[in-house]
Amino acid sequence: MQEYHLAQVNIAKGLEPLDHTVMQDFVNSTNEINAIAEASQGFVWRLKDMDKAEQVQSLFHESNLIVNISVWKNLEALFNYVYKSNHIAVLKRKKEWFENIKMKHMAFWYVPKGYNPTLKDAKIRLDYLNSHGETPFAFTFKSKFSVKDAINYKTQ
Repeated sequence: MQEYHLAQVNIAKGLEPLDHTVMQDFVNSTNEINAIAEASQGFVWRLKDMDKAEQVQSLFHESNLIVNISVWKNLEALFNYVYKSNHIAVLKRKKEWFENIKMKHMAFWYVPKGYNPTLKDAKIRLDYLNSHGETPFAFTFKSKFSVKDAINYKTQ
């Protein structure tokens, strides 16, 4: 059987553009947070080229949107990074930098080992999660779907 990893996307809408003073502490923390992710057990890959602001705006139709995409060996590895590392310090301050997004802003799905998800892939999964709720096609920490669940799931 082919091996799979867990992909994740999360989006955040900044209160201001990244070059605004309100966002300075967040921007200053990104290198450290990314280094923690990359050193975390189970980390596989992350989207580094965030010079795609035009592509993000054209796909999501939002300004000041930050899109984070990464791949992990499994759900546990991602959970440990998000909630059991120094990443939690940034999460605790998110209201200082980001608007409250009414839709689900995070989605997980399985990808074949070696595949790096695109912004378009991420948008498809977020849209599906917001339209259909938690399914093996797109889910969050609230649901623990297996690779087998995902392979057997038929999208609607």
